[in-house]
Amino acid sequence: MRTGVANLPLHYGTAPRWLFDRMTKLAREITIAIVTDFGPQELVRRVSDPFWFQSLGCVLGFDWHSSGLTTTTTGALKQGVKGLEKDLGLWIAGGKGGTSRKTPSEIETAGWQIGKDFSNLIYSSKMAAKVDTAGLQDGFDLYHHNFFFTKNGSWSVVQQGMNTQNRWARRYHWLSDNLKSFVEEPHAAVACDQTVRPLNLVAAESDQTRLVSTKIAGENPEKTAKIFRRIAEKNLEMPAHEIIQPSDIKPENLKKILLSTYENPPRDFEGLLSTKGVGPKTIRALALISDLVYGAPASTRDPVKFTFAHGGKDGTPYPVDRKTYDKSIEVLKNAVRRANIGEREKIEAIKRLQYSLL
Repeated sequence: MRTGVANLPLHYGTAPRWLFDRMTKLAREITIAIVTDFGPQELVRRVSDPFWFQSLGCVLGFDWHSSGLTTTTTGALKQGVKGLEKDLGLWIAGGKGGTSRKTPSEIETAGWQIGKDFSNLIYSSKMAAKVDTAGLQDGFDLYHHNFFFTKNGSWSVVQQGMNTQNRWARRYHWLSDNLKSFVEEPHAAVACDQTVRPLNLVAAESDQTRLVSTKIAGENPEKTAKIFRRIAEKNLEMPAHEIIQPSDIKPENLKKILLSTYENPPRDFEGLLSTKGVGPKTIRALALISDLVYGAPASTRDPVKFTFAHGGKDGTPYPVDRKTYDKSIEVLKNAVRRANIGEREKIEAIKRLQYSLL
């Protein structure tokens, strides 16, 4: 299920090397501590919580409210566990920009390493991204995707989109636990300061739109393109909640995409959404036809619902205290090292660390 969404101001720039190196070291020790105590699945579960993830980013010392917290925190986690994946039973695939497109191959490589078929995880990664681009069209274009998973197949997703017009970013969190459907109410909770009026095809009340859209996708593409062309030629004033203008979609291009769904009709809306080439514009067109021709409107409901330890990159609430930061890394590293040689006082050591950071 989708466990939450966080809205953040869209900031540009990078973390300074001296800070990112420390973030990587502390992220490694925190990950080892959680996995040692609770298992890799617990780390997967925790990063799926938008509030816990935000707190982790603040503990690591990044700018507390910017979009960069997402990319640097996931980057530090991925770099921190590099080389330890098999020992931890935890892998992190993907990243920002072009790196996000390597997610399937990175998941596949992990499967080869331990002799498992992770094709179902590759599908889950792709569907989480598809839902947050085509299934829920809220104006945020995905540019970052990280897939956390264990050898037992538990997984979570942390991905982020940007809206360059309003200069906000939105982060989406997913968790495999209790996942029943990718296309109906996959969001368990969404946290956000701003709401929008999206095209929400994964809302429960969009069930008729999903059924009709799937049926239309299996019909003769020439017929569907003609229907859409008639709609476009009337210069229809589109309602704001549809987030669409007829000029956005060319009937000829729509017909080309629908040819593949006509030759291989999808069994359901999830099958339609997962079809190669079917993206936001195709889904918008089908939803529009479903509404205007067949009277099955899509939902416009937006599925929306910090701690400081070392300061922040931008000096909020205070500049990063490098001495304290290095001490935290050392204390946590020593606690985990003692646990590894059988000293069960590790938990108390970690508790002392927690109190020392208050």
